[in-house]
Amino acid sequence: MSGNQALDINQPNAAVSINTNGSDWLWAAFSLFLVTDLGMVAWMFARPQAQRILHLLPVIILSISSVVYFTMAADLGSTPITAEFYGNHHQDYAGEPATRAVWYVRYIGWVLTMPLVTLEILLSTGLSATEVSATLFMQVVAFVSLLVGALVSSTYKWGYFTFGTAAIIYVVVLLLAPARVAAGAIGTDVRSIFTRSVATFSLLLLLYPIAWGLSDGGNVITSDGEMAFYGVLDVLIQPVFLFAFLFQLRSIDVARFGFAPRHMIVEEKAAATA
Repeated sequence: MSGNQALDINQPNAAVSINTNGSDWLWAAFSLFLVTDLGMVAWMFARPQAQRILHLLPVIILSISSVVYFTMAADLGSTPITAEFYGNHHQDYAGEPATRAVWYVRYIGWVLTMPLVTLEILLSTGLSATEVSATLFMQVVAFVSLLVGALVSSTYKWGYFTFGTAAIIYVVVLLLAPARVAAGAIGTDVRSIFTRSVATFSLLLLLYPIAWGLSDGGNVITSDGEMAFYGVLDVLIQPVFLFAFLFQLRSIDVARFGFAPRHMIVEEKAAATA
């Protein structure tokens, strides 16, 4: 036997779930995350030691997403939930209210990685620790809310959708307003990079609630379509965005962001006690 055997070994647990094409796409996405993760590690060690700090979070992010996509490609990490909508214009393979696979492992991955992607961006600003903490917390609230909403069969799921979307909007507003001002205080070059990066990140982030409404929320698109929609967003907002962001910052000394190399800190302490 050859080819993708994932769905034969781990059979779908819901009427609306992925097929072999969806699993093939997920394996391709997993490979991309793994390769870019290894590439990020190699790039980190190719940089001077004092400049490596901004590469640490991307390595963690891409490692987590590699595990998540491996799990989904193997048709694991999902649970069947009865869809609220069925019939015309909805996925309804059983001719009656059908179960749809909700991939909770994906949401776990988002709860871990999305705050870290946001933190990576905020490390290039002089934003206060309180504002940074609040932003990261709201990012967690956003994806926990979407997870809970996906696990609810009734119309109450849209309440959690509203909570999650509001939290995402909060994050976007903070990034585009106070965080941009804080980045500008470091320098016009940093502000320019930050503005371009945050505009892209914010646009991609706002597409997640739309994807949720078409898949786990509204049961409009197929599970394979869901995997394609979310997969493209994840690839763009993680490896593509992170590599582009770090490439733009490659010539900027991280000391401008308040990260002093360890040997300088040791020397300053020694001089102070001399």
